[in-house]
Amino acid sequence: MEALLRVTDALKSFREARLSGLRPPQEFFDVSRISRPADMNQATSRISYNTRYFSGNYLLIIALLGVYAVLTNWLLLISLLFLVGGFTLINRFAPDATQFGEHTITQKHLYTGLFVIGIPMFWLASPFGTFFWLIGASGVLILGHASLLEPGVESDYANIQDQV
Repeated sequence: MEALLRVTDALKSFREARLSGLRPPQEFFDVSRISRPADMNQATSRISYNTRYFSGNYLLIIALLGVYAVLTNWLLLISLLFLVGGFTLINRFAPDATQFGEHTITQKHLYTGLFVIGIPMFWLASPFGTFFWLIGASGVLILGHASLLEPGVESDYANIQDQV
């Protein structure tokens, strides 16, 4: 029960810290502000400003792409559920050694069995390929959006406010 309270507290603090910076969809998908940058300096300044301004939205995009990647890779999903479920079940139902006939099975034996089955299954699920797909897909989407979207009027006043 205490772990559940810690998880909910962590989610609340994450929501307050990161998701409070979410910009509305009308502003994030404003098609009237899309234009091709004139040169590399303008693209770099747009990327710099937009990644700070839309950081909450970009984190949400990365999270959604991560959920999509795990849900479309069934073997990865099954292996993650197997490993996490195995750890949970071993900790909950087998904290003490169990006697089966002449054999004594300890938590160490159960974890060894879980690793012998779970790690090769996890390796076959290609988590590195999924991870690098997530980096590439989120990089293309975020950098493409940040470089094509012109900063709003508030960006001009942000420089003046910093100087004051």
